[in-house]
Amino acid sequence: MDHKTTLSQHVNASPDEVWAVISDIPGSAATLSGVDSIQMLSEGAYGEGTRWKETRTMMGRAETVEMWVSQAEPPSPTRAGSTTVKALQGGADYTTRFMLAGDGGGTDLTLTFGAQVLKPTLMSKIMMALFGKIGMSITRKALVKDLADIAAKAESL
Repeated sequence: MDHKTTLSQHVNASPDEVWAVISDIPGSAATLSGVDSIQMLSEGAYGEGTRWKETRTMMGRAETVEMWVSQAEPPSPTRAGSTTVKALQGGADYTTRFMLAGDGGGTDLTLTFGAQVLKPTLMSKIMMALFGKIGMSITRKALVKDLADIAAKAESL
């Protein structure tokens, strides 16, 4: 039982500038209007294994989720960049993948978000059938705002 959405945003900034914003986890609470706070759980530069707790308020309720980087390839002159962030929460596996492709006049930033229930029960199947589309709609709106916030920050660098 998977739910997935893909969004794109053109950013008038270089792939390196966009990467700098995406990979600045400690600064993401200041960049992303939907993030209340960040608590770093690992030290060092952004890369595979970087861990943190992120608190967001959605539907009037604050929720803290532990997240980690499962894949990170910064952009280079010869290839597009990408990074994948994972989270496990409430019996679901969440995956967010950012892809950055330079287009000569900036960066095409694509975000793919997926949610998969790990051990679906009859009740979780019923709940997903009833509320899955609403939940993904709310998530999609939050992700659209995240992309706009990332673009605004990268364009201001």
